[in-house]
This record gives sequence, C-alpha cells and structure tokens, in this order.
Amino acid sequence: MILQTVFPDTYIQAALKHRGFKVGRSKVPKSAASTFGKRHFYKIVLSIGNVTVLYGEHLLKLSGAYLFVSNPYVPYSVEIISEVQTGYSCLFTEEFIQPARLVESLRKSVLFDRSMIPSYRLSDVQCERISDLFEKMITEETSGYENKDDIMRLYISMLLHETIKMRPNDERVLPVDASYRITRQFLESLESQFPVENLNRSINLHTPQDFANHLGIHVNSLNRAIKKATGKSTNILIANRITTEAKALLELTDWSISEIAYALGFEYPNYFSTFMKKNTGETPRFYRKS
Repeated sequence: MILQTVFPDTYIQAALKHRGFKVGRSKVPKSAASTFGKRHFYKIVLSIGNVTVLYGEHLLKLSGAYLFVSNPYVPYSVEIISEVQTGYSCLFTEEFIQPARLVESLRKSVLFDRSMIPSYRLSDVQCERISDLFEKMITEETSGYENKDDIMRLYISMLLHETIKMRPNDERVLPVDASYRITRQFLESLESQFPVENLNRSINLHTPQDFANHLGIHVNSLNRAIKKATGKSTNILIANRITTEAKALLELTDWSISEIAYALGFEYPNYFSTFMKKNTGETPRFYRKS
C-alpha cells in the first residue's frame, strides 16, 4: 500500500469548503485522543491498526482492519494505540451527496442512523476490495474529467452499501462509565474553541479549573476522570491542543506572534513564547522561520 501523510485539518476544511469532498491515503503516528465535535461533514475511514474510539456513549476497541463511518451529529474522539495507523479517509458534505439521491437509496446505512455502531471489522478480502475502491477514488480525484464528482458519489454509495452488508460485532462495544462521559464532555468543550479563525475572538477555556467550571464539576473530579480515561493529565491535553493550534497559525497565517498569542488566550506575548519553548523546544519566532 502506498502511504502519505494525512492532510492537516486546515487543508481539509479548505477543500471541503471549496468542493465539498476530500479523499486521501493516511498514515497517522501513535497519538493521544483527538476529538471531533460538531462537524459539517461526513467521514468514511478504512483504518488499519490499533485504535480506541469514544463514539457518543460507546467505547470501541478497533484492532486490525475496520471501516468506520461517522456523521456530523455524533461527537467522537480517536486515540491511536499502535505505533502507526494506516488506511484511507473520505470526507464529504451533505451538499456534495444531495444530487446523487444518496439519502433515499441508503437510508439503512450508518451514515444516517445515529443509533448504529459505526465500525465494521473487515476480512482480508473485504479490506482489499475496499482499499481498491479508495484507490480508484484517489485516481479519479486527480483526473481532469469534468463530471468526476458524479463518479465520486457512486464510489461513496458503493462504500456505504458495503456497510449495509455487514453487521457490527457487539462484543467490541464496551460500557462507558462516568470517567469516559466526563472526558468526552471535556474533549468536546476543548475542541469547540478551535480552529481559531478570528483575531477578535480568543479562546476562553485555558485551565483545568476553567473546564471544571464550564462543566459544572469539581476540578479534582475532572482531573481524576481524564487521568483514568486517557492516562494523561488535564493540563497535558490542554497544552497539546493549544500547541497544535499555535503551530497551524504560525505556519498558515500572516498574523503577528502577538496577535496569535492573544487569540490563543495568552495575556502577554512573552507568556506565549515561554509556553511554546516548553512544549516544542522552540520559540514562536524560531518555529515560524524553520
């Protein structure tokens, strides 16, 4: 299988806004939980690796090859357990699929039924067949055919029909206790502040106490729940997400370092510099130059 680095969220959002569709190969290293709250796109992923997904009230342990389908309405988070996760991903908006009568023909699929478990274990034969569909989509994506979007809709339909043929294995669904529910709420609140797109609106939840107040629980309860669910501290998860956003803003905008600092909720630019030095080993200025 040919692999390439997954597109950063900023590029994906731009592609979806421009066209309503994006497909690509993926290679994702081991990482802490990343959350996907309210979105405006659907997602079909062929995942090969060891992954934990907190999907609504369900905790899914996916080991091996799986097809994962998500809609914009159910929040979820993903933690990569194996050293690397490979496969493919296809993202598309509701506007993109409307012309294809997809809504009528695939009402039984997990794409529209929020109560269904969204993951499907694949045999070697199924994995090969679905990988071939993704490869055809990638090839079509680079073609100059003016009606290629219609072909993409047919491929999406074929992928979803594969899910209708399969039934999820209920043994992979684990009960979610209070720690996971609190962690999911925390991750949703954390992610809701991003991406930062407006200099006039800075993030306002920066500390475990801020999030505890926002969720209406004691900060000790929040910290215990997150440590139990993720193995990491609340401070580390907050710092990791702010660092990711800071890197994106330094790389992809022409905002000054002071403007980025204020947008990320730092009272003074030197606080931002200290934060970046601690979490990346580089100052914002040096990181932008490099």
